[in-house]
Amino acid sequence: MRLVVTGREGQVVRSLMERAADTAVEVVSVGRPELDLAGDAAAIGAAIECARPDAIVSAAAYTQVDRAETDQHAAFAINAEGARAVAEAAARLSVPLIHLSTDYVFDGTSPSPYRETDDTGPTGVYGKSKLAGEQAVLEAHANSVILRTAWVYSPFGANFVKTMLRLAGERDEISVVADQRGNPTSALDIADGILKVASNLHASPSEELRGIFHMTGQGSATWADFAETIFDFSAALGGPNAAVRPIGSADYPTPARRPQNSKLDSSKLEQIHGVTLPMWQASTKEVVQRLVNKR
Repeated sequence: MRLVVTGREGQVVRSLMERAADTAVEVVSVGRPELDLAGDAAAIGAAIECARPDAIVSAAAYTQVDRAETDQHAAFAINAEGARAVAEAAARLSVPLIHLSTDYVFDGTSPSPYRETDDTGPTGVYGKSKLAGEQAVLEAHANSVILRTAWVYSPFGANFVKTMLRLAGERDEISVVADQRGNPTSALDIADGILKVASNLHASPSEELRGIFHMTGQGSATWADFAETIFDFSAALGGPNAAVRPIGSADYPTPARRPQNSKLDSSKLEQIHGVTLPMWQASTKEVVQRLVNKR
């Protein structure tokens, strides 16, 4: 199977490249300048068609949550209209599409993990643009899966784990928000899940396999819990570590409000696609080991 992925340097793209290396899946990344999600829809479609996909992963996105508050046009151009253009290309080619989305489509006020059937209600521009992208994809191409994930980290790119290790090399104590809870999710695990879902879609036309699914690491944590776990694993390897000072969201104001509850219920994905991601602690340990050992 030839899996064409939008973007070149994102965490999921690079994880897919790695995880598919010893499989029968050929991963082909398509990004700028050939594919610009903020550009013309016809050009987006042409770039994807030239890559000759058997399936498409729509992974590239505008992900700068705070900047989106003052850059609404770019966020919607990429996350909504760009996503629509990718889905339209998949429809023309009659190939399945997997589109990545986010916990930010919810307002974060639920006391329980969010299910796919729960009402959405994004509070910021980023979440609104990603929700618009979900709707555009499903309107344009029925042979699609939306995978919502959250708190993504990996050995690649910029992410919370890498930031914490960098800061621990600079200071003895780090203030970390302790009143937001979610599911830390390794992009390496996301890649494994995508490969399984893509295989399922390629093998069966069942409508049950299509639609919206949640895919996150098992278990939940606050950002402060996550940081402490990172430092514990790093310290055991002789790497950088620091004390964590728990703070409230009000003590770390940001232009875009973060969901207090980002927890997603991934049981539907397990039941229908047979995909269950590992416990977040085990995956965090793997990534910390790679970063500390620089591999």
